[in-house]
Amino acid sequence: MTLTLTVSDEVRAIAPGFTHLAVEAHGLVNGPSDTRSAALLDDAARRLAERLDGRAPHEDPRIAAWREVYTAFGAKPSRTRNSAEALARRALADGGLPRINLLVDAYNAISVAHLVPVGGEDTDHIEGGMRLIRAKGDEPFPTVAGGEGTVEHPEPGEVVWCDDEGVTCRRWNWRQGVRTRLTEESVNAVFLLEGLAPMTNGELDAAGAELAAYLERLSPGARITVHGPR
Repeated sequence: MTLTLTVSDEVRAIAPGFTHLAVEAHGLVNGPSDTRSAALLDDAARRLAERLDGRAPHEDPRIAAWREVYTAFGAKPSRTRNSAEALARRALADGGLPRINLLVDAYNAISVAHLVPVGGEDTDHIEGGMRLIRAKGDEPFPTVAGGEGTVEHPEPGEVVWCDDEGVTCRRWNWRQGVRTRLTEESVNAVFLLEGLAPMTNGELDAAGAELAAYLERLSPGARITVHGPR
């Protein structure tokens, strides 16, 4: 894999069983959401409803595990929900899942169907390797607030993904930054699927394989490699 992904010992200490799987893709063709990506999202919402069988997302063991980890590094999981829980809640609401673009719709569908946090990063905008660390608090996080660009900083001790230029995702997988997000111009990307027990490596593998199949369907000819859980 051309992009290095590392997890700090400080993060391992609060989540010893954490694993991540990466789907590396080159030569993607992104574009506006269409009937293909909408169908993926609709199917994911149906699968989620079957999985939960009337329960709220936070009652599922996979989401409960993420809530425990968020609490461990000082976040309030009911206020800043992990990405899988936030998407699951939207999937069950009247408005349903948002349509963003083909690539984002694809990984959001996997997140909802498998109740696993998934993120996508434009590797052409990543500086150096990506690291999962506990922040010092002075790292820059470019984002948008009130419709205008701004730079925030994580709280000291907050778990963040970052590269050599700054934070790419705050509170582990809560909010992605604008610099590396996937746009309709993105052609090269890495998709991160993040697992905690009770999710097994085999289940994480299955989710990664399904995402790779989605990407191949939406971008015929793209070069896609799945790097197994570690």
